[in-house]
Amino acid sequence: MRAVIVDCAIYRDGRRSEGPEDLSDALALARASRNTFLWIGLHEPNEEEFDRVSSEFGLHPLAVEDALKAHQRPKLEVYDDSLFVVLKPVVYEPESDTVSAGEVMVFVGDCFVVTVRHGEAAPLGAVRRRLEAAPDVLRHGPTTVLYAVSDTIVDSYIEVAAELQVDLEELEAAVFEPAGDTRHTAAKIYGFKRQVLEFRRATGPLAAPLAKLASATVPFVDEHSQPFFRDVSDHLTRANEQVDGLDRLLSDVLSAHLAQTGVRQNDDMRKISAWAAMAAVPTLVAGIYGMNFEHMPELRWQWGYPAAIVMMALVVYGLHRLFKRRGWL
Repeated sequence: MRAVIVDCAIYRDGRRSEGPEDLSDALALARASRNTFLWIGLHEPNEEEFDRVSSEFGLHPLAVEDALKAHQRPKLEVYDDSLFVVLKPVVYEPESDTVSAGEVMVFVGDCFVVTVRHGEAAPLGAVRRRLEAAPDVLRHGPTTVLYAVSDTIVDSYIEVAAELQVDLEELEAAVFEPAGDTRHTAAKIYGFKRQVLEFRRATGPLAAPLAKLASATVPFVDEHSQPFFRDVSDHLTRANEQVDGLDRLLSDVLSAHLAQTGVRQNDDMRKISAWAAMAAVPTLVAGIYGMNFEHMPELRWQWGYPAAIVMMALVVYGLHRLFKRRGWL
């Protein structure tokens, strides 16, 4: 059980204090003392490991099931004894050009917070240390933890969107490079669009839960926290706008690439047609005089062969000049 618990501490008036090892005793102490709450952090617990925690804190079985199975959309659920929030932190790996998402579940009760993390994205140790360094903030109770976790995750969305924007600008420059290799460009654009879609799955559904938290009508959330959650909601709106902009720009880049491909194909077809037209003239003359009829004009003329060669060369040269002037060659 200790391997699953990343950290567990009691906070009294915003300051960390060592409490009982037993969860029941620690929770009883938190409930018996004023301005005190218990924060326990878990990393990918299985059903047996999480069963003790859920029974001690009285967590709803549906929320427990979601926390164990993961793969949930960002959401907010209100139960009788706790508040359940699902967040999806994301990280961008420039080496592989992939967006990977984890999951953070937060249970908020009257005097406890339980965070369950799946995946390696957005470890919460830095959030805990930052809050412990600001006891005046942490003394406001479990709502502070929920705000700090959601604020950290949403701020990371903006950073990931900025990194995606940089890579998209490089892809856009490669698409419009005159001498660039465009054989795999469409595959790259579709791959990038898939990463943006993965990003959108994390940011889009979170708007409604944050708007509800900002309304100050949710139980187990301090009524004075409304401006803070409104600020997080504003940051999420900015991140969603960036994601929408990336998606629109990707569609425009793909359309431009397809248009360029069509123009190149038309240019190739014109060049092929021009060379075919120039090759048709000597082929036609040679075909006519290769039919071996006995009575053909100029068949016995001494200068007939050189004249035919010169005539074919002049016609081909004229066609070449014409196609060159019109931009077909």
